[in-house]
Amino acid sequence: MLENMTALDTRRVGAALWVTLNRPGALNALTADMADRLAETFEDAAAQDGVKIVVLTGTGLAFSTGADVSGAGAEEHFEVAAADRANRVVRAITRLDKPVVAAVNGVAAGLACSIVLAADIVIAADSASFVLTQQRVGLMADGGATATIAASVGRIRAMRMALLAEPLSAVEACDAGLVTQVVSDSDFPAAVGRVIDRLQAGPALVYAATKRAINAATLGDLEDTLDRERTSQSILLGSEDVAEGIRAIAERRQPRFGIDGVPMPRLAD
Repeated sequence: MLENMTALDTRRVGAALWVTLNRPGALNALTADMADRLAETFEDAAAQDGVKIVVLTGTGLAFSTGADVSGAGAEEHFEVAAADRANRVVRAITRLDKPVVAAVNGVAAGLACSIVLAADIVIAADSASFVLTQQRVGLMADGGATATIAASVGRIRAMRMALLAEPLSAVEACDAGLVTQVVSDSDFPAAVGRVIDRLQAGPALVYAATKRAINAATLGDLEDTLDRERTSQSILLGSEDVAEGIRAIAERRQPRFGIDGVPMPRLAD
């Protein structure tokens, strides 16, 4: 039975805890409250003995377009607290001693893309896509994405995604090593169900030990990465580029960074 029929729904099905982003009219864009509740849900799952795996998905046409920078309360996403919320979600996912399955039913952009990349298994519908959009508003990729992408696909592909904000199709993301499996849209629900059934039948202690070991080997510097991203975001939030990004959102146009006589920003060493 569904609980809390709001923008973030949770339900238990067997040993699986389903977490569903449920703002289809806003393409599941994440409000500050949704991000907080998402982190709390993953944190609470650690203490739920009956929960063996957690499944994160979205309703409607999108998995999530990331932080809701155009709706009510959008200003909350242009504060240092926004980086803290992103970091909290990613920490909760990576520290959870249970497999986290991201069932990506559509575009995963910005913060949502970072959250997906922190998951352990990513099943993508053929119509899904993955893109880091933070630079479009003058910010850098965060939520640990600078570590999780590089760990999966290497430095050059990570730079391409973070600097150019080019979307990857589900197939491209799978070929690059960011996605576990791509299936047709029609087979997507059944494919997710098959993976969940396999995980529910497996050994929970092995999952915990394996997740810890692989994350230690590939994301051992995640905490340092999150701190670096937060420090850089705090500097960027005071930049003219972010101010221009906010104006562009309000005026519904493409931002114009570092032109029209505006000096190029510089980060402190």
